[in-house]
Amino acid sequence: MNGKSALSIQDMANQCGVSAHTLRYYERIGLLGPIRRSANGHRQYSADDVGWVQLLVCLRETGMNIQDMLRFADVDGPNLSVAERRLALLEAHREAVRARQRTVEEHLQRIEGKLAYYRTELIAAGLIEDEE
Repeated sequence: MNGKSALSIQDMANQCGVSAHTLRYYERIGLLGPIRRSANGHRQYSADDVGWVQLLVCLRETGMNIQDMLRFADVDGPNLSVAERRLALLEAHREAVRARQRTVEEHLQRIEGKLAYYRTELIAAGLIEDEE
């Protein structure tokens, strides 16, 4: 990226849906590699940085903990190749997300049942009209 297309920390935060504080934290703990700096010391994020942070946001918002995110980001980790380790972490994470998704679906069905029950009660009492 040339100087014009580099993103400031605030622009990066806005584009990725995180705070500037989160970006600095991710950099400090090693989730982000060293970020290029301008002559005045301001961070300059690249398109690659945007993609990486968006992936980190996805992982975090789907429940991956920081320790697993650090293992995912670690390119100097165990003997397995980076791709093999990342694949294994993502497969395990996908299964955890699917399990949570099934649980949420079960809870949603219970809520839908209660909504139907109370709607029926209110219709029978003449407090609301049937929507059909």
